[in-house]
Amino acid sequence: MKKFAIIVLIAAAALAGCQRETGPDPLKLTGKMFVFNYRLAYATYMITLNKTEPVPDGSIVIAHFENPAGGEPLTLERKLFPKLDKVVLESPDISCVKKEKPYAVTIEVKGPNGATLQKLETTVISDVDQDILPAKALVEGPAYDKNPEVFRDGKAPARFETATCPT
Repeated sequence: MKKFAIIVLIAAAALAGCQRETGPDPLKLTGKMFVFNYRLAYATYMITLNKTEPVPDGSIVIAHFENPAGGEPLTLERKLFPKLDKVVLESPDISCVKKEKPYAVTIEVKGPNGATLQKLETTVISDVDQDILPAKALVEGPAYDKNPEVFRDGKAPARFETATCPT
């Protein structure tokens, strides 16, 4: 019976060593920027992170991006894969980005049981206003055909209409 108790204690200690109570954060912020897709006339946030510590299988990352147009933050949820060392988070399409204004981003890493493993807060600043984008996509479809709403009779306009903020 004494041997059994020792084996149980050793097994419990080994299992306790596998649990992440505290320690280094599992993700490190490596990049943050706005991406302006001129051809398709949209902008997004892009955040890149490197995995610095292993995370339990079934962990997720949840990002909340400040909505430049106002209103509720935009939310993105992604599964973290144990074998992938890089995490790329791209927001849904956004509008109304203003030059040199800091926009808040919060990133939370949650374990499979829902417990928070890490929380990151940062800001993203653009060096251009969103009005550099065209008002409508320049191309459409999988072959990137010219958008007939922009290219009338197949000809480019003398001046492209630029994006405006609806609010």
